[in-house]
This record gives sequence, C-alpha cells and structure tokens, in this order.
Amino acid sequence: MMMMKSTTPDFLDTVRGHFDALCDQVLGQLQGDEAATLNLSAEASLFVRLNNNQVRQATQVEQMTLALELQGHGRSTQASRTLSGDGPTDAQNMAQLLAQCRQELQVLPPDPHQVPIENHGSSDETFRAHLLAPSEVVPAILAPAQGCDMAGLYASGSIVRANRNSKGQRHWFATQNFFLDYSLYNGARAVKGSYADSQWSAEQWAANLAHSKSLLALMDKPLQTVAPGQYRTYLAPRALSDLVGMMGWDALSALAWKQGLSPFKKLVEGEVQLSPLLNVTENFNLGLTPRFNGQGEVSAPQLPLIANGQLASLLVNARTAKEFGLQPNGANEGESPRALDVAPGTLAEADVLSALGTGLYVSNLHYLNWSDPVSARVTGMTRYACFWVDNGAIVGPIKDMRWDESLFDALGPKLIALTSHTAIDPAVDTYEERALGGSRTPGALIEGFTFTL
Repeated sequence: MMMMKSTTPDFLDTVRGHFDALCDQVLGQLQGDEAATLNLSAEASLFVRLNNNQVRQATQVEQMTLALELQGHGRSTQASRTLSGDGPTDAQNMAQLLAQCRQELQVLPPDPHQVPIENHGSSDETFRAHLLAPSEVVPAILAPAQGCDMAGLYASGSIVRANRNSKGQRHWFATQNFFLDYSLYNGARAVKGSYADSQWSAEQWAANLAHSKSLLALMDKPLQTVAPGQYRTYLAPRALSDLVGMMGWDALSALAWKQGLSPFKKLVEGEVQLSPLLNVTENFNLGLTPRFNGQGEVSAPQLPLIANGQLASLLVNARTAKEFGLQPNGANEGESPRALDVAPGTLAEADVLSALGTGLYVSNLHYLNWSDPVSARVTGMTRYACFWVDNGAIVGPIKDMRWDESLFDALGPKLIALTSHTAIDPAVDTYEERALGGSRTPGALIEGFTFTL
C-alpha cells in the first residue's frame, strides 16, 4: 500500500493516463502467440476511524495494483504487483513481471479448459460525486452525534477498476462514494447503523442517526430471555441482506452445481422452489460495481436469478461454460453475485410491528455459515438491536440467540411478506483495498424461524 499525504483532485485522470501508458508498453512487448489481459485496481481514499465519538485515526491512501494474465502455447499464468505511480519505474517493473510470467509458461502443463483471450468490447463509466472535503468530515459526523458513544469507520474517495487486453478490449469503471459504518453503544448494548451515498446530506445523516438512537433507547427496556423454538420473525433489511448473502457462497454458482457442491442443487433441479413472493436479480443498474469481470466479459445490466420463487439463472463464467458446455453470462471468477437486488413486497414499514404481532424483531445477523449445505440450511447469531415483540409492541431486547434455518423454508413456505421499503447494504470491506458491490433488500416477515440456543 502506497501512503500519500493527500489525494490529488485529478486522481481519476492521472490513473487513466498511467494505466493506458503501461498497457501500451506491456502489450507492445508480446511475442509469438502470446496474448495478455491487464486488470487495474486503484483507489484514493480517506479513512477516519471513530471511537467514543472521537477521532482515533485518520489517514489518506492512494494505491494502484496491476494484474497480468499471460497466455501462450495453451497455457495461462497470472501475476500482479503494486504500482508506484512513476512511469519509468512501473514500466520496468511490469516488463520484469512479463518476463516472470513467460518463464512460468514454460514449465506449466497445458490447460484443457483455457478460455482464450478475446475482445469482448469496450465500456466507459465514471460516477463522480460531491464528497465532503477532508476538513469537513469530522464536524459533519460528530456534531449531530454529541452525547453518543459512537464507534465506526468513515471511508470516502475514488475507486477504479479497469481492464485491457491484447485483442483491443478496453473497460473503465470509476466511482466516487462514501460509507459510514458505525455503532452506538449503551454500555454493553449496541445498535448497528450505516450511511452510504455519493453525496453527503446533513438531513439524511440526522435521520439515520435518529433512527439508531431510537433503537438504542429501546435497549433500556428489560432484557428478555427467549427459549429456543420457532417464532414469527421480522428480519430488517440489513438482516435479510446478511441471509441472502449466503447465496454468494456457491448457491448460485454453476460450477458448484456441476460439481455437486451447490446448496441450491434441489432448487436448480426442480425438487423444491422458493416463495412466489421472492424475486432476486443481479442488478448492475445500482451502480455499486462494474458490469465487466476480470476477463472483460460484460454482464447484462440486469440478470434475473430467482423469479417468483423459481430459479431463473445460475451465474456462469466462461471457464465453467467451456468445461461443461454452458452459456456464460459474465459472472466473475467465483460465480458469486456482485449486486444482489431483492424486489420489495407490499408490507408498509409502519405496519411491520402489527403484522409481526408476537415474535422477534431482528436488526442484524452475524457469523453465518452453512450448517447443512444439502438442505441449504444456514446457522448464525442475532446481533445488536434485536427485540421481543408482544401484540405489536416492543417489550425489550433479547439476549443473542443462535438460529438454524433452511433457505428453502425461510425464503419458501415460511415467507409471509416482504416490505415495500428497501435499503442498500454496500460492501464495507477494507482488507487490502476498499471493496465494491453490495445488495439492496427489503425487510422480511417469516413464520416459524428456528432458534436453537
């Protein structure tokens, strides 16, 4: 990671020029039947870490990483390196990387499922934003939160993904955005919140914070002990996002299905179906991530995955398609959703508690994992602001509980309703770099959700 004192106002233009120059040099050095693809990942980000409503760490980061895939003689290899931003230095380092890949090709066995590098067309998308200046960030966040015990992470800036290959393909995706991933604490009790957009709004931040404060106030009610069992349960949009996120763990992967590893095998093969209320789409119109993958293949703007409870499409990348004779649809290497969009229902937000009646209101889930992939059964824990509700009124917070439920049931016959309001849950991972992607989900009312501990 390359640390800088400040981000430059023309970061996107500078990165584009540097990327194109390096690509011209590397692609111009190819020999014989060699073909190559280059993928750039870059960002200029401001990070502010908060604790007890005070700034604990603030830093600005600029970094660029360039990945090279080289093909020749029916073989493929990949390598990457961090760029310095200096033209001659990076050109020399990429020439060395190309030489290293050539040496590896000489000792690798032929790849029977190699997907030849081709020209899949070109695209160019830049989403510019109106972000807070670094000097504005701290007062904008902390002033409305005075008196709160708030901890969290604010990140903002520019993110770039770009792709070129030796067949003439060119893709560019750049976006500017921010997220504030935070928690409000009352002793050992906490409420989780998030605010993300491309333009800071004091009014929206105040409303977001007020909602979190209202949930935190409810945490002062008497703690409720709920016995294991099955309860009518409302999953707030963030909790449903956590649950349907498990579809990215091989459930919608064509390769996993062909290898007999897909938790949705029974859904794919028509043995079960989900609720007709459920419609799930890979929706790149949300602007959360580029449509092109690492090979430069471009997905449709919207790809139906589940339509009225029945499987509409699996995610198929070109390698899986070649190996098993399927039709590729631009999926990434892991064949996981990048912009999952669950269509809303008709349950109004104001009617959630009355529709729930008596049961559990769950704001967040965590520690999810497959407990029985064959039956698409997932286990996890409740987290943060989760409440026992009696006769449409919140009685008090519950102790954290473990749950274990099949997606075939929770998103099938047990699904009573989906809310008419939705929320975007952006990717907030910052391991090595700021992540792209996320999901948009409504809330879900589920009958007989199973809690085990």
